[in-house]
Amino acid sequence: MTLKPKNHQRPHLLRILLASLATLLLPLSLSSAAIADDENSPRTWTVQVGSESSDQAIQGMAFLPSNIYVNAGDKIKWEANSAEIHTVTFLAKGQPLKPFNPFDPQQLNRQGGTTYDGHSYYNSGIMANVSNTGFKEVEHYTLKFTHTGTFTYYCVVHGMVMKGTVHVRAAGTDYPFTQSQYDRQTKKEERKIVRDGEMQWEAARKQASNHKVIAGTDNETAMLMRFVHHDIVVHLGDTVTFVNTGMGAPHTVTFGHEPADVFAPVGNPKNFKGGDLSSGLMEPGDKFTVTFNKVGEFDYLCALHDYMGMVGEVEVRR
Repeated sequence: MTLKPKNHQRPHLLRILLASLATLLLPLSLSSAAIADDENSPRTWTVQVGSESSDQAIQGMAFLPSNIYVNAGDKIKWEANSAEIHTVTFLAKGQPLKPFNPFDPQQLNRQGGTTYDGHSYYNSGIMANVSNTGFKEVEHYTLKFTHTGTFTYYCVVHGMVMKGTVHVRAAGTDYPFTQSQYDRQTKKEERKIVRDGEMQWEAARKQASNHKVIAGTDNETAMLMRFVHHDIVVHLGDTVTFVNTGMGAPHTVTFGHEPADVFAPVGNPKNFKGGDLSSGLMEPGDKFTVTFNKVGEFDYLCALHDYMGMVGEVEVRR
């Protein structure tokens, strides 16, 4: 005989089924709510400051990405991504962008608070991913943005050639890109910068000789931090001309001890017999010609970029 459940048992079974179903659906509803909350919560975005090849020979003067879209309440974290020094600097309203002054604490050190007010001077201080630049470096810098608008910032070391823009929209605005998409853009741009640097390197090799050394070069984004050719052989009484063929980056040619002021010339290049000699700051297009009047091997470096491997040697024979 088949037993059928009595009518008063059915509501009890129904309650059990509904309770079980609610238990299964509860995590889904909580997950959906968490996603919705996360989409509306303030975010922290990452921007890379500079770029470089694996051997540091090629340095990039760029904020990656150069344009970033955030919402009011979001933060941006800038991360040092090169041995070359940079800053993240928002100028005050009406403030001109001045040439880099390595003795100005306003340029060298952090200025402003942690929340950008939209009109005052804010500066990260010197940023680099190494600790032997000669400055007090920081590896990251974070600002919160609460004012909507479009805000341009610069690297005060490299001026107009290195700038970025922060676009701040109202809270809750849809984002045009995810952080992953920005990261992919950054990787693509980094590869392009290295390729550009390698092309400059090859062009410099074709220009260089034992009597003409390319003292760095750049296209305002990709910088070659090398002397080309870095080791040369000349004869007693010969002259060598060092040329900065770049567009934006300065260098020095320094023999002997690095002077306290690397920007000022030292010694007599027309009659070099060893000891201390320096070009001082060589801006793009500058030349420095040295006559070697002593046999020997003479090491030299760029006082600004030697820690990246920008060094060389002149061997003087009879």
